[in-house]
Amino acid sequence: MADSGRPGSADPDAADSRTASPLTVKKRAQQSPGLRPKYQSSAPGHCFKKVTLTKPTFCHSCSDFIWGLIGFLCEVCNFMCHEKCLKTLRTVCSCMAPSVVQVPVAHCFGPAGQKKRFCCVCRKQTEGSTALRCEVCELHVHADCAAFSCADCRSCHLDGTLQQGTFHHHWREGNLASAARCEVCRRSCGSSDVLAGMRCEWCGITTHAACYPSVPSGCNLGRLRCMLLHPACIRLDSRNFSKMHLYRITESCSHDLDHSDDADSSATASKDNQPAAAESGKQFLKVFDGDDAVKRGFFRLVSICRATRNEEVVEAALRLFYLPDDPNGFELHELGGLQRLHSDDILNRNGGGPDNHGSLKDGGDSWLLRARPRDADVIKVYAGWPRSGAAFVPVFVSEKSTAATVLSEVLSQLGRQDDDVSSFSLMEVFMSSKQVQRQTLSPDEKILEKLQEIRKASLRQMNQTRFYVVENMKQVVQVSLLIGGLPPLLTREKYVQLVQEHLAVKSHLVTTSQIYGSQGAVALQISCFSEAERIYMLAKDTSISTKMLTSLVVPQIEHSKLGEDVCPLLVFVNPKSGGLKGRELLYSFRKLLNPHQVFDISNGGPLAGLHTFREVPRFRVLVCGGDGTVGWVLGVLEAVRHKLVCREPPIGIVPLGTGNDLARVLRWGTGYSGEDPHHILVSVDEADEVLMDRWTILLDAQDLSEDSKDNGFLEPPKIVQMNNYFGLGIDAELSLDFHLAREDEPDKFTSRFHNKGVYVKVGLQKISHSRSLHKELQLQVDSQDIPLPNIEGLIFLNIPSWGSGADLWGSEADGRHGKPRIDDGLLEVVGVTGVVHMGQVQSGLRSGIRIAQGNYIRLTVSKPIPVQVDGEPWIQPPGHIIISAAGPKVRMLRKSKQKQKKSSANMRDGRSESPSSRDGGH
Repeated sequence: MADSGRPGSADPDAADSRTASPLTVKKRAQQSPGLRPKYQSSAPGHCFKKVTLTKPTFCHSCSDFIWGLIGFLCEVCNFMCHEKCLKTLRTVCSCMAPSVVQVPVAHCFGPAGQKKRFCCVCRKQTEGSTALRCEVCELHVHADCAAFSCADCRSCHLDGTLQQGTFHHHWREGNLASAARCEVCRRSCGSSDVLAGMRCEWCGITTHAACYPSVPSGCNLGRLRCMLLHPACIRLDSRNFSKMHLYRITESCSHDLDHSDDADSSATASKDNQPAAAESGKQFLKVFDGDDAVKRGFFRLVSICRATRNEEVVEAALRLFYLPDDPNGFELHELGGLQRLHSDDILNRNGGGPDNHGSLKDGGDSWLLRARPRDADVIKVYAGWPRSGAAFVPVFVSEKSTAATVLSEVLSQLGRQDDDVSSFSLMEVFMSSKQVQRQTLSPDEKILEKLQEIRKASLRQMNQTRFYVVENMKQVVQVSLLIGGLPPLLTREKYVQLVQEHLAVKSHLVTTSQIYGSQGAVALQISCFSEAERIYMLAKDTSISTKMLTSLVVPQIEHSKLGEDVCPLLVFVNPKSGGLKGRELLYSFRKLLNPHQVFDISNGGPLAGLHTFREVPRFRVLVCGGDGTVGWVLGVLEAVRHKLVCREPPIGIVPLGTGNDLARVLRWGTGYSGEDPHHILVSVDEADEVLMDRWTILLDAQDLSEDSKDNGFLEPPKIVQMNNYFGLGIDAELSLDFHLAREDEPDKFTSRFHNKGVYVKVGLQKISHSRSLHKELQLQVDSQDIPLPNIEGLIFLNIPSWGSGADLWGSEADGRHGKPRIDDGLLEVVGVTGVVHMGQVQSGLRSGIRIAQGNYIRLTVSKPIPVQVDGEPWIQPPGHIIISAAGPKVRMLRKSKQKQKKSSANMRDGRSESPSSRDGGH
């Protein structure tokens, strides 16, 4: 960040300042806004005043109750504390937040949940639909305050721009779990009353604000380190791709922030106070911080009294814009006029009456806050490579200073004066909370003119701008895009032709690295940023055969850097499952893990995640959704496993559907009901691996034996994969009716309770229905004809759970059949006599009619019949159906029966509850 606090020529101390040392100027720049505040603290930026407390209040530093009537309130960020805490205060003011950023990383803002949170800028409680939260870290802000937050999100990958050394903790203040305890003093550090306490967003340890400097700076990623992708293992050349694109976050989530800067934020924040202000004789001035704010209409409201001095207006405006600068270096210009207010020129705006001398009461209501012209300044220049000691070096600049002279001075201070200056560049970095913008300055560029240009555009931008010295290295650009939505099962040449025809790619910059014919997708490697950005945006607006293409930016995992004990977790979440629970789980897992390993399955399907992990030698998969989502992932995995280094990753489940039969069998529960996401990940880490059969169903296939060899294929057979069960007759008919009802009114089907109610309703409508299924079907099991009893439904079971947990096969011992297992290579064939029988099975009063067990099933269907595979129903025309084993068994994760290691893990990692588990929607 450039130090913009140097006094200008109008300051009486300006002459001394021009000859002052850079260190002296730096100290002045870090003074709190205001004219020498009375109460100083050990943390920079705060402007404390003593206040009388009229309601119960808690200290933001130690989180304890403030006894008595006196507290100390920061007029800039609303920080409240005891008098005793002023001396040990470590939390910097919001206006100084840009100065403590280690690596500038933009946030990904989306709508906040409904739970109680505190804004990280103004420290007040966030309420209503205007609150925002970062999708990647624990930053919560009001929509009005988002523009004043800085780019201090987690750094989740390397982008080749700024080199990084030791992996440090990434601290975030406040919004801790109520049970959080300090890693240093072991006392409670969480609070539900104020923004207090610190938490590392990687390893999860929590501390008091006064204690966290005592924690060693290196972070070991905590309890989840063995399943977490370390940022140093992920390479992603991003440049101008937004964070929403890089993390595959639905772009509509950022809509609120896109327009937040254009709103009258102060009017919103102050609307409740305006009537009281009018009654007390106050008025409001609109103050803009630069030409950009004037163009967009973004202003802050300054409340003034009848006799407000001009210096006080400037001071108040600096506080509202969160600027840590000396008011003597600024002045107000009236918009639409030539009037200028100097700090030493008290104007009588009402004709010179004694009661309004030095007053702004009747002045214009729109003013522009300007920095005074400066003939010298001090900037902070940060090293673009890892180094010990101070994070930056201060450099004195004058009217003659250029980028080249600044580089020479910086290299001298860094001990690299013998290096060739031409091998380095000076980079300007604007750390906006929404996007970090980098610009390399030419060697001849005048630095002082550059600073004045930035200040004229926006003082707020100046506060969020810093300079880096970087080595000139020829970076090899390699952007990976996954283009989906193409027609499936084409040749490689045809896919290359389609991409060339519709996206007009430049062949010397783009290569096709992978083709997934079964999924209709291609992976492109692009060696030019602008070409990658053009293809990415064009693909999103292109359709082929009436189907829109999808385009995703894919990171590169450097698997050779993964530790030997690391088995990263690939997470798929279906946000449409389980009402709002899928959306909240997606948000929680992005925060607990690296967001590059968490995929929204509704945006590009499972292929995006499997392609990203294609070279990882060992990994696990967690699927958050219903049985249909699990089947989708298993199907895509089966189709592309030959392109993966780890061809059989074990799969765990978080049940978000209605039935969740597979999750029940694997002990993951009947349905997700708000468990702590951190505990879920620990359970996945401790889960046992088991094998499970999968089955292939050929529908309308023809028998090619010698006695019927004339019956050739009329059309290619339909092939379906089965994991749980396959039903024909009444069971599938109920499922079909439910499916049609959900398609008619999808908004009503957002909870398991409602879904089961609809099942009961459609079942009652079929209670008098009768169908002699045994007359319409012929069954062969392992080449033996099996006579069917008088039934209305026939069900083939792969797992011992059906219809939301019912035991259709039954637990009674049977000498003719073995005990069912999910890995025994056999299907259980069961019949039901009708809806009443199904209801009795669901209630545990009866079991189904056992018919057979076998590993090769052949059915002959004489009439159209409802069928369903794992809950997906349709009407099947007459023909043949063959069920056989689908290649190798799949590896699944079964939740361990052993009790979780409670206190030891939680005490060691400093958390008993993840902050994400307390968000809205659970």
